[in-house]
Amino acid sequence: MDEKKFTFESEEYRKTYWHTCSHVLAQAVKRLYPEVKLAIGPSIDNGFYYDMDSPFPFTPEIMEKIEGEMRKICKEKLKLERFELPREEAIKFMEEKEEPYKVELINDLPEDAIISFYKQGEFVDLCAGPHLDSTGRIKGNAIKLTACNSAYWRGDSNRQTLQRIYGIAFPKKDELDAYLERIEEAKRRDHRKLGKELGLFMLRDEGPGFPFFLPKGMVLRNTLIDYWREVHKRYGYVEVSTPMMMNRGLWEKSGHWGHYKNNMYTTVIDDVDFAIKPMNCPGGMLVYQSEPHSYRDLPLRVGELGLVHRHELSGALHGLFRVRCFTQDDAHIFMTWDQMKDEIKNVVKLFDEVYSVFGLSYQIEVSTMPEDHMGDEKDWDFATETLKAAVEEMGKDYIINEGDGAFYGPKLDFHLADSLGRTWQCGTIQLDMQLPERFELEYVGEDGGKHRPVMIHRVVLGSIERFIGVITEHFAGAFPVWLAPVQVKVMPITDRTADYAKAVAEKLNELGFRVETDLRNEKIGYKIREAQMHKLPYMLVVGDREAEAGAVAVRTRTGEDLGAMPLDDFIAKLGEEVKTKAK
Repeated sequence: MDEKKFTFESEEYRKTYWHTCSHVLAQAVKRLYPEVKLAIGPSIDNGFYYDMDSPFPFTPEIMEKIEGEMRKICKEKLKLERFELPREEAIKFMEEKEEPYKVELINDLPEDAIISFYKQGEFVDLCAGPHLDSTGRIKGNAIKLTACNSAYWRGDSNRQTLQRIYGIAFPKKDELDAYLERIEEAKRRDHRKLGKELGLFMLRDEGPGFPFFLPKGMVLRNTLIDYWREVHKRYGYVEVSTPMMMNRGLWEKSGHWGHYKNNMYTTVIDDVDFAIKPMNCPGGMLVYQSEPHSYRDLPLRVGELGLVHRHELSGALHGLFRVRCFTQDDAHIFMTWDQMKDEIKNVVKLFDEVYSVFGLSYQIEVSTMPEDHMGDEKDWDFATETLKAAVEEMGKDYIINEGDGAFYGPKLDFHLADSLGRTWQCGTIQLDMQLPERFELEYVGEDGGKHRPVMIHRVVLGSIERFIGVITEHFAGAFPVWLAPVQVKVMPITDRTADYAKAVAEKLNELGFRVETDLRNEKIGYKIREAQMHKLPYMLVVGDREAEAGAVAVRTRTGEDLGAMPLDDFIAKLGEEVKTKAK
């Protein structure tokens, strides 16, 4: 027997635990406020929620009261019992309980359906299960209701607006406390908050979903892009730029006009339909088509930092994580089938290098053929097995995400783990057997005949904007020296050493370091604290002794005092940290 199956380490058990908690939440609400109508209450990746139709808002005071009732229900150790009813009896049962949302759900089920319910004490809920056998299995003092938001019934904006209460629960109180501390730390690291405090970017109502990058944010962005270019040059990529807007014919050929048009921004120019590109791939196909290719040209690795636009619903927008325009760090690799495995390995090796620079570990997920796929299943099998073999030969583990590949080919997704243990899906390697076919791409083989290349789509960062959001939270705004928008701030103790402070800053600037001076007539302690709040890596304090000795007194943003050192020694130290991209 798997000992983990009935512990919180098992995803199945966690989901069952949290699903049972959602029923305890609903029971508590119905005990306290019988007039509230219930909708649905599933478990989710981080806890559970229940949607309810209430004549009053669930205020923090009311949420606290509900939590207290939930603890009582856990102490009562109510047995959960499943029973079934034929469809018509189930409808009548829920009508008698005056639960219209449950009646609607049952009405949508087949005529011959047998409907299941779960009973705990006086409370009964429509549910397929599974559940724990008793509310006593739940640790009452390790439950926390975390938020209450609005939600449309069945996700339809034309339907009733409900209130969604979110909750989390653990088997032990200290596990809940640790989780809540991580949540508070995540709030402190929120990239939207830090982006404003550090002057990186802003979001305005005049352009919802279209971020504005400010001067310091542009330094960060451009430094990231410079690194991207340096890495790709070493790995044998060439860079192109394709138009932001192209005509309808191209998007029909690529399949986007028929399958993605609702997410595209379109316009009419000279009586012809045009669309702003939601992705770079079709333009990349035209680049390949622009000249003939031989097998000697392959693999051809073509990178593009392309600005793409996608129409996202306003409610889905979230800082830099979900925007309507972003720079996708695309690359399209054109190759023969025989080159596929080596090219996949080459991309994974590049991913390894990039992610390690930021201190990000990852989990690989292999997504296989979906039901609505295009192309021959034999090609899919070969491509999927090649992805697996490439990863295995590199000594890496992976998990299978059955049926979640793109319609045109299987893929590897890279889920990055940050310093708080949160995961972010950034890197992707997608095999594509369809676009080369649609665009009739060819190369001349060793036999002198024409052949169809196969293609890899891949992104490392995912998007520049989103990746900036991820690393802002990962580093809590304290970027490593090589990436920091301002690397050094020079501060004179008195006006007498202001000229020396300027000279130090000028020398650092000439050597390519990013430096500022603080010449204000303020106490040095105040200046240091302010620089630390802005998370600047180094503060150089200069007084009369430092000026006479050609030295600087060095402090770090963590409060460490490194003492006085010759300016040239500090420059050597700083240069080494930048060169090695020290974390």
